[in-house]
Amino acid sequence: MATPDIRHPQTEANEPDRAWLSLLDRLNHQSVHRHFDAYADVDWDSPRLALDPEDPRWELPADDPLGETSWYRQLPASTRARLGCDLIASKMKIGLVFESILKRGLLEFTSTLPNRAPEFRYAYHEIIEEAQHSLMFQEFVNRSGLDAAGLNPVHRFGSRRIIKLGRSFPQLFFLFVLGGEDPIDYVQRRELRSGREIHPLLERIMRIHVTEEARHLSFARHYLKRTVPGLSRVRRFRLAVAAPVILGSLAQMMLRPSPQLAAKYQIPRHVIAEAYTRNPHHRAQTTASLAKVRALCTQLGLTGRPYGVLWSLLRLGGGGGAG
Repeated sequence: MATPDIRHPQTEANEPDRAWLSLLDRLNHQSVHRHFDAYADVDWDSPRLALDPEDPRWELPADDPLGETSWYRQLPASTRARLGCDLIASKMKIGLVFESILKRGLLEFTSTLPNRAPEFRYAYHEIIEEAQHSLMFQEFVNRSGLDAAGLNPVHRFGSRRIIKLGRSFPQLFFLFVLGGEDPIDYVQRRELRSGREIHPLLERIMRIHVTEEARHLSFARHYLKRTVPGLSRVRRFRLAVAAPVILGSLAQMMLRPSPQLAAKYQIPRHVIAEAYTRNPHHRAQTTASLAKVRALCTQLGLTGRPYGVLWSLLRLGGGGGAG
């Protein structure tokens, strides 16, 4: 079915407005012509995609922060695989909850838009795509047979405030979006490029996810570029102070095992410290996973003095860019 050719009135638009409308047209076109269905585009019942949590392909690679510890390497092979699968299922469950927050926040955002606002259509495309991702993630969790936990009660309570930001402070809301999506996008792209053997079900899910997340990340970044310069001094201050705290905490949520998972497998505290807290390799991964959004914050003037001190204290590479 042909897509309606919807033209935006641009006779009075300036160059930034035309660039924004052109971006939205491209994102909308891609959402129509390159989208995925969680069940039509993943052959869940194919024997090749069958999910056995003790399949050795779930084992953590040697360069993984936890996988490189002697504690992990000394576990029985079946436990190493099950722990690796459980880590993935846990991240998918957290991702599902995060996408639920994102969808509800986007609905709050669209409720503030007037008729004919060009952002409305794209935001609904994104909501639909995130719903398909949530279906994929939950189906993976279900088929793993593992009881993956999502957010803890404190984080669930805090998520209600994030959702409301979609209406009251959308720039801060989209910063949360980037903080949750950029680290996992970085991890998935790096894994797909690694050349390692990846379970075909996980590979299929990741390829679908990174394809559509590229659009979501692009919208959030360009929305911030377009709107942050016009914020009041007080709102820019709030955004600058919140940025390193939000990004650092969300990155750790996506890159470290949850406390529930650590308790389930009785991972000793000293192993968590060795793998994550005191591990320069993990800190470098965290910094790299946030490089794009940190560079964006620098471009927007959110990392200069005095805010750069916060980035340094949180070991996020300082305030000056992607290094």
